[in-house]
Amino acid sequence: MQTALRKAENPMPAVDRDWWRGCVIYQIYPRSFQDTDGDGIGDLKGITQRLGYIASLGADAIWISPFFKSPMKDFGYDVSDYCDVDPMFGTLADFDALVAEAHRLGLKVMIDEVLSHTADNHPWFVESRTSRDNPKSDWYVWADAKPDGTPPNNWLSIFGGSAWQWDTRRQQYYLHNFLSEQPDLNFHNGEVQDALLDITRFWLERGVDGFRLDTINFYFHSEGLEDNPALPPEERNDQTAPAVNPYNYQDHLYDKSRPENLGFLERFRALLDEYPAAAAVGEVGDSQRGLEVVAAYTEGGRRVQMCYAFDFLAPEKISAPKVRQVLQEFGRVASDGWSCWAFSNHDVKRHASRWAANEPDPTAYLKVVSALLMSLRGSVCLYQGDELGLTEADLAFEDLQDPYGIRFWPEFKGRDGCRTPMVWQSRAKNGGFSSAKPWLPVPAEHLAKAVDAQQGDENSLLEHYRRFLAFRRFHPALVKGDIDFLPSDGDTVAFTRGEGNERLVCVFNLGGKAAEVDLGASLTAQPVSGHGFAGEAASGRVKLGGYGAWFGRLA
Repeated sequence: MQTALRKAENPMPAVDRDWWRGCVIYQIYPRSFQDTDGDGIGDLKGITQRLGYIASLGADAIWISPFFKSPMKDFGYDVSDYCDVDPMFGTLADFDALVAEAHRLGLKVMIDEVLSHTADNHPWFVESRTSRDNPKSDWYVWADAKPDGTPPNNWLSIFGGSAWQWDTRRQQYYLHNFLSEQPDLNFHNGEVQDALLDITRFWLERGVDGFRLDTINFYFHSEGLEDNPALPPEERNDQTAPAVNPYNYQDHLYDKSRPENLGFLERFRALLDEYPAAAAVGEVGDSQRGLEVVAAYTEGGRRVQMCYAFDFLAPEKISAPKVRQVLQEFGRVASDGWSCWAFSNHDVKRHASRWAANEPDPTAYLKVVSALLMSLRGSVCLYQGDELGLTEADLAFEDLQDPYGIRFWPEFKGRDGCRTPMVWQSRAKNGGFSSAKPWLPVPAEHLAKAVDAQQGDENSLLEHYRRFLAFRRFHPALVKGDIDFLPSDGDTVAFTRGEGNERLVCVFNLGGKAAEVDLGASLTAQPVSGHGFAGEAASGRVKLGGYGAWFGRLA
């Protein structure tokens, strides 16, 4: 009786199952975050050491790119053991310590799950390729050659060439949407699905709060193995793959984004729902139907909680019309869905170089576009170094590690330029990342942008991120609210965000010249402070300096 009374007096704190909606996720690329053992490669202990920095920034969660056992042909996105840590990153005990420290600091932990394919030395594939009738013979996508010996169809790999690789033991082709060392799993096999869900449960039991699902729309292929149709030249874009890659020449109807995936995602969500507050964000790589796929995958609370497409990760510079078009289109096709927006990640050229390089004041520009990102309806993903304004590193060919860049050099230099080490100290060896030669060089121009060079400087980009993230957290409308766009033109974007009793007006000028936005006499709003911008409003007109912003609360 006394025990029951004590429980009633001290109830367990309520679990926020909705924490992911409007959360800010900080992406960590572990090879390049912090090295603690002097081998020039970042590790889990290094992440744990720097969690306080991420918490002080104001993030809600971290996403850690793969740290599982791997031959590292694609730097961890080729997994050979889903349930263990690669020795270069540490041990499972190191991971458990990381989770404990993150939770102590109030940070959720999300990890990268690479479910669409494995490494070619994964025990499953080693067994699968031994014969056509072994217990795992159907765990991967195998197909006979055409009568002339050529691949089963015209499907292409994102990393170049055919998506089919000949195997001499089975005398069949196997599918690989990425490197030939990354064979695709056969999701049409229920045993494969069961095994992957067991792996997911393994990490949930270790305390992770969620997952970033790599290439979520690549899980299923069409069992008919139909040829993909050609894409007319005027419809091609380099949103998913670089322009020099013939992957863009096809309309990928049959090798990805298949309707069968919806059933698996419902099984995946059912597993997540067994845990207090587990969530997932899926990466959707589809240049023709990205938002529609995101809508289907996040619809109705039955599949994953949120997804992101490549709308703001593509080479095309962000613009006021594009922001309106993307957000309004998402609202149209996914009225009850949820997106996660990002401007940079480990796979694309940093937006400080993609967009800001030719601006008269790159730092001011990066401040306003980051404020825009953190004001959009959806969750937010920040890539390590975004808050410092790190630019894309220009590496020599001999320094490249990425097979993607080596394959398409020099027109496409790969992904190494956005993966160089984080810079912590401007005057320290290798920017404080490692005492040894790093796996990728630290660009000299990054040192001036190091954390210690910006910390405490109210005018710095780093302190802007901290200030704006605190401002965002203070206003529920910016976290979970709805969005409605207001008339604006040129480089200006204006919208309202509303949640509960709070409605905010948010106005941005993405251009370097002063601009005005007429909100109309009927829309009266009182300015709110704490965001760091100096826009002004009077008589329904908002005046913005170059790269300016203004926020007001509607009466």
